[in-house]
Amino acid sequence: GSEAASEQGQEEEVEDRLKEHMDNLLEKSAKARQAALQSLRLALSSKTLSEFLLERRLTLTDSLEKCLKKGKGEEQALAGAVLTLLCLQMGSGPEGEEVFCSLKPLLISILTDSTASPSARQSCATALGMCCYIAAANLE
Repeated sequence: GSEAASEQGQEEEVEDRLKEHMDNLLEKSAKARQAALQSLRLALSSKTLSEFLLERRLTLTDSLEKCLKKGKGEEQALAGAVLTLLCLQMGSGPEGEEVFCSLKPLLISILTDSTASPSARQSCATALGMCCYIAAANLE
């Protein structure tokens, strides 16, 4: 009994930290947004959080879109990495496709922008390829 309660407590703690990181994506400070993106990248790459993310995918997708649009270099690269992990977590169902389709035009825009940093372009290319492979229902 106490083991299950302990696990539940840990799970809630992880979710609270994730919510905090998601909130920090909307900070004015680029450093704060980058720190939040790094924390999210670490969390999404180390634990399956599908249920948690399913409920918050639209909020997270909107925040990632803002980071990709307004951010520069490192922030865009981190946002691309988090997007890739979000698509992996959402899988090949309609939720993953929804995330991918909403950000695909922006990824292509950054990828083809010769003034964007090489790391941002590379990250967006990876995100585009991975998300397309995982979540694109339309074969084209």
